[in-house]
Amino acid sequence: MRRTARWLPVVNALSAPRVNSQRARADKVFDRMVHKAERQSESDAGTAVEFIDSYRFLFQQVAKQETISMIGWQGYIDDLTRRMTNHLRVERLIAETPQIAAQPIDRPVVVVGLPRTATTLAHKVLIEPEGNRAPLMWELMNTHRGDIDPDLRKKLIKDAQTMASLASKASPVWDLIHPMDALQPEECIFALPHGYGFYTRAAMPEYRRFVDERDYTEDYEHLKRVLQVLQWNRPKQRWVLKCPFHLFNLDVLLKVFGDATIVWMHRDPSTVMGSWCSLVETGRALHHRKYDPSTIGPEWLEILSSGVNAAREVRSLASRERFIDVPYHSLTADPYAFLPKLFEKLDMPWTEAEENNLEKVLARPGMRRSHEYHLPRYGLDFDDVEAAFGDYGRLGF
Repeated sequence: MRRTARWLPVVNALSAPRVNSQRARADKVFDRMVHKAERQSESDAGTAVEFIDSYRFLFQQVAKQETISMIGWQGYIDDLTRRMTNHLRVERLIAETPQIAAQPIDRPVVVVGLPRTATTLAHKVLIEPEGNRAPLMWELMNTHRGDIDPDLRKKLIKDAQTMASLASKASPVWDLIHPMDALQPEECIFALPHGYGFYTRAAMPEYRRFVDERDYTEDYEHLKRVLQVLQWNRPKQRWVLKCPFHLFNLDVLLKVFGDATIVWMHRDPSTVMGSWCSLVETGRALHHRKYDPSTIGPEWLEILSSGVNAAREVRSLASRERFIDVPYHSLTADPYAFLPKLFEKLDMPWTEAEENNLEKVLARPGMRRSHEYHLPRYGLDFDDVEAAFGDYGRLGF
């Protein structure tokens, strides 16, 4: 399977000297990124010093990646600049209209689970009832008030779509693995300031320690503010959120969103690991001139198994009614029989409209994956996975 476009190695080789020159001047490059974010957000970085400093640290870790490609380097620059712009804009909008931050986020549904466990399928079906909504990709990347000017809205959507299209151009398999569209629902990872999403692109040991030790309260408070801005002056709907990495911070999520219901997707960890490692490999292939796939498995086995164990511990101390379990095979084997039961537990209607939507969702590319992945390529075998996840894979979900 070819993971990158044929033209990419040539471009990366020719641009390596330029990338290395910029890596050596990472702080100056980052200063320019901050100034651009200030201009685009019409705000002052001095209002979010700790947030900006945390991104400077992340960018310094990116600059240490000796094999980083032109696509990878520029991708981090564009992504972090956009995230800083968005953060500063959200804070400015709330400072201008403090009532935004007083709005409740009522009874959100949050889809979690290990990656590649049909979270996308569940998410796309759960947002269908008229009273529900999910944040769209452009809204998470370029957050603005619900009563935004139509022309500005078009501009922000176009900007998000440009970014979404770049991955497809650079990787012939990206649309199959994780298709992106500015006007489609997306994961909260685009609005959460930090997390393991950045680690998928590059193994950064110091950033991993930072992620492991971080207090995520402010990250989830920011996510809440993003939702409050998006719903300002719009009809109130029930938010349906999704992100596998919420598993790592369930305690904080349940604290910030006090009446959230967690829909936890479950699948055999050995299958998950193979599929996830393949996705990570595609990310590494795009972001590096060379990489070793056999290192991906051990690092992510430790990360994901630790995340599941942490989530199970949080769950053991939380109210039982806050969690709904969704076994992968129960959902995918007969979704027309399973989903009405799930909707009932969530106090949502299951009507002909929902059934018709399910048919459309299942017909979309990527909803039914037929390709297989092999653990040995990523330095793992079945016994490694079983030992790391313990009894999780045998709980009968």
